[in-house]
Amino acid sequence: MDLDNKKIVTVKNENGLSSDKTIFHYFQKGKTITAKYKGGCVLEGFIIGKELQSSKIELLYQCLTIEGELKAGRSEGVVSKTTDGKLKLNFDWNWLNGDLSGGKSEYIEID
Repeated sequence: MDLDNKKIVTVKNENGLSSDKTIFHYFQKGKTITAKYKGGCVLEGFIIGKELQSSKIELLYQCLTIEGELKAGRSEGVVSKTTDGKLKLNFDWNWLNGDLSGGKSEYIEID
């Protein structure tokens, strides 16, 4: 699994902010994962995380919405590949502020 310099878009996101208009740009150095994201209702967002195992990752994320709200959350996910070789990410996540709700989300690599 290598997320370095990969662009990812939301496919499905229960109760979350990101949409198919939100682009995530991931970087990975060893087991350390970082990303920036924006689009849709996300004005600017940042991620820091780590690889737990070869296909499992844990992330902390924060963003500023277009309405001016600061949001922060945590997720654990699995990275796999589609039949055409694209990276696919599936997460269980929850907010660390606000209503503390959570959900499941799915993302796919784009060119």
